[in-house]
Amino acid sequence: MIRILIVDDHTTFTELLMDALDREPDLCTVGSADSGRRAIELCRALNPDLVVLDYHLPDVSGLSVAALILAESPATRIVMLTGDPTPEALQQAATIGICAFLPKDGSLAGMLGTIRNARPGGFLVHPSLVAHLNAQWRRYEDRHSMQALTRRELEVLRLMAEGNDVRANARSLGISENTCRGYVKSILAKLEAHSQLEAVVSATRLGLVGER
Repeated sequence: MIRILIVDDHTTFTELLMDALDREPDLCTVGSADSGRRAIELCRALNPDLVVLDYHLPDVSGLSVAALILAESPATRIVMLTGDPTPEALQQAATIGICAFLPKDGSLAGMLGTIRNARPGGFLVHPSLVAHLNAQWRRYEDRHSMQALTRRELEVLRLMAEGNDVRANARSLGISENTCRGYVKSILAKLEAHSQLEAVVSATRLGLVGER
């Protein structure tokens, strides 16, 4: 039996979801919360196996709530609901240890399958949310013309795409770590990216990185 806590500030949605989950033979809800503060209190008191958590809460970000829950109880599985994820939100969610991102208006069958298969260390993003992100990137590419990257910046970018850190990249290129950080800063500015992951994703879509 998977014990589930629902965290959402929309009462009707919460009640309908709790009723649907309680009808399943292998699932049961242990409570609900309409704020991040209350969610943390209930997680400490009830120790649920899984939390269905809204990304937008009235008092604090769902990501902040997830981070605190998992810091105190790493085995808790968290399925986050949202309709408008950003690349930064997905990156943070994966880093925190959230198991899945689902659309709030998605199918019940899809949610049930995700709840049953959610595992610590896994990270599932629903195809509709991936499509939403792709549309964001297409709008970005239509609106902005990219400043040309220098040969050295392209070398740093390709090493970033391989998952190497600044120290390894600097050693590979025979430059200092400070110089390498300067190239990274320039790359982020030219691609209008907020993180190295976002820069790599954008560069991949623009055909700037690939097989060396």
